[in-house]
Amino acid sequence: MSLKTRLQKLRQGLVEKEIDAIFVSQPENRRYLSGFDGSSGYLLITPQDTILATDFRYIEQAKIQAPDYEIFQIIGGIVDWSPKLVAELNLKKLGFEAGHITFALYHQLSDILNKAQSQLKLIPVDGLVESLRAIKEPEEIELITKAAEISDAALDNIKNMIHVGMSEKEVAWEIEKFIREKGSETIPFDVIVAFGPNSALPHAKPSSRALQSGEPVVIDIGARFGGYSSDLSRTICLGTPDNTFRKLYNTVFEAQLTAMATITQGMSGGQIDTLTRKVIEQAGYGQAFGHALGHGIGLASHEAPRLGPNSADKLTSGMVFTIEPGIYLASWGGVRIEDVVVMENGKVRAISKAKKMGV
Repeated sequence: MSLKTRLQKLRQGLVEKEIDAIFVSQPENRRYLSGFDGSSGYLLITPQDTILATDFRYIEQAKIQAPDYEIFQIIGGIVDWSPKLVAELNLKKLGFEAGHITFALYHQLSDILNKAQSQLKLIPVDGLVESLRAIKEPEEIELITKAAEISDAALDNIKNMIHVGMSEKEVAWEIEKFIREKGSETIPFDVIVAFGPNSALPHAKPSSRALQSGEPVVIDIGARFGGYSSDLSRTICLGTPDNTFRKLYNTVFEAQLTAMATITQGMSGGQIDTLTRKVIEQAGYGQAFGHALGHGIGLASHEAPRLGPNSADKLTSGMVFTIEPGIYLASWGGVRIEDVVVMENGKVRAISKAKKMGV
């Protein structure tokens, strides 16, 4: 899908929302609609106009990356330049991204309009661009696949390198270094490496703790290629795993396989979360699986759809998301297995390929 097609779909959404234009501030949405990946800027999109507002640092970059956009140079604060941006467009209802604009900025914009005695109304809009991003184009899936190949290789590399006595920080650095050397852009999230009891923390930060034989090791990593992210988790054990490890690992593995075999077109994120969660509940660990089953991935490391309790997001072909059940026991540790999958023809196919251990 070309940027032109994305804009056409967005404009259809403007008609359905009965708004004249949308002010796009969310960075991933800005890039998705324009191609511009500078760290500062806004889009103003009407049925006829596409305007990219950015400051002096990014003007030339914007001209190159968003050639079909009118470039508007930001000078000063938003109170200085925003009235000029909308002055000649004859807008009555301007949508803004309610999930990204801060309350303080909303009040600033409202004050500007009131002082100018403008008839323009600000309309909160939620998920309009994100719903478009949830369905990936073939080129997007290809970029996610390349990111996944990097994280797969990083996992395989560290499994050959890790040894008893290494610290979590040492392992995390070796992973991040490898990921960058293999062509990843800035990593989408901090590398998670957690040994033993630390692995009971789903988002543990690497510490100086040294690896001991027989304990769980949770590794959660991602790479970024062409702006698109991957997300991969594996749990390994050096030495002989105890019976608790074996039971938890096999339960989590069964839960993930159940999800991948059960998901079909039209299911909601809440439905598949419930079905998968039952596997863990039946093993007696229901209270130890405290996070959602998965999340969409793309330009952001977490985006639509959401696979979790009460999620009404409908799963459909073209969506790319994670499946990551886990069990976490305080003072012992945890097990998580996560893969990125794509839904094709109503079924899911795994994009990540890193080997899983058998216990």
